[in-house]
Amino acid sequence: MPTLTQEQLLKIFNAVKKEMKPYEKGYVKARFDIQGRYELWTEKPKITIQGRLRNELAFIGLILQSSYVGFYYTPIYTNSEDVSSRLSTDLLKLLKGKACFHIKAVDKNILTDIKQAMKVGYEEYSNNGWL
Repeated sequence: MPTLTQEQLLKIFNAVKKEMKPYEKGYVKARFDIQGRYELWTEKPKITIQGRLRNELAFIGLILQSSYVGFYYTPIYTNSEDVSSRLSTDLLKLLKGKACFHIKAVDKNILTDIKQAMKVGYEEYSNNGWL
């Protein structure tokens, strides 16, 4: 695959960010919203996670890298088998490591898969009382 230009990477970043924006509501706040980095965190006070009390939890993030756009998907840590089983196989092929998807192209199918993943993650956080 040819190397992506900065312009192509920004196009991918902006397309995915547009899909993420509707989740910036209620306790879900943008922790970073700068060119090349966008992160959403839930800032609900007194969240209990694995017996520990917290006041924040990462939700999803987007970072412009030199050869891809990283889509960070923290909900995969909540109950990874259940969450990951609800993600598309095409999206899972882009998963590098535990929670980072390397996005190198954006089309209708990948955006649909990302939207579905965010919906699944939001439902998981909601079911756990973290939103």
